[in-house]
Amino acid sequence: MGLAIIIAAGGVGSRMGQNSSKQLMELADVPVLARTIGIFDPLDAVEEIVIAIDQKDILHCRMEVVDKYGFSKVKAVVPGGANRALSVKAALGMLGDGIDLVGVHDGARPLFPASLLEAGLRELDDAGLDGVVFALPVTDTVKEAEAGSGLITGTPDRSRLWAAQTPQIFRREALEKGYAAKAAELEKATDDSYLVERAGGRVKVIAGSRENIKLTEPLDVLFAEEILQRRELGGHIT
Repeated sequence: MGLAIIIAAGGVGSRMGQNSSKQLMELADVPVLARTIGIFDPLDAVEEIVIAIDQKDILHCRMEVVDKYGFSKVKAVVPGGANRALSVKAALGMLGDGIDLVGVHDGARPLFPASLLEAGLRELDDAGLDGVVFALPVTDTVKEAEAGSGLITGTPDRSRLWAAQTPQIFRREALEKGYAAKAAELEKATDDSYLVERAGGRVKVIAGSRENIKLTEPLDVLFAEEILQRRELGGHIT
């Protein structure tokens, strides 16, 4: 079954303290986006990659990332939409006819261990699911609180809570059905699984990795650099 990877790389890294794309900043002398694409481009299971990025960054992405690093499986670089869901929807429209499975990954997660992808694909194939989501069990106690006042209104049972990561892998038909939602639902979606679940899809969480951090704040970059150094020495954070 043909697998494509959509990389959502739009937005500005305001919490990084910059006014440009955090996916184009460097992580240990290599653009974050190049490291992210580099996870998937060498894999035999991946047939094509589509990147959604802000319109103003398309040329830079093509020249300084895709061409410079010789990524052969990048089929298209498309302009992102007003929100993440619209960006992914635009990328979905560029997939080839032979694609049956679609993985959606955050451009700002450059450290996903590629070895996990096989486990996700195997789970999706064997269990008759519509999708699988890499995730970690929540270890902190989580509180629900009123917006504004901060008054606590509930304490969910953390044994049932998972922190979702990407990639999230779906059968193409299920993902397209989810993305057929109205604009208001697309705007509310913070991940792809929400839309597939809402459309009646069966999605399962499977174990992710603590190395698969999302670069959101400057401290995350320090953690990422430490992970890269450990990998170079043959070690991993479990």
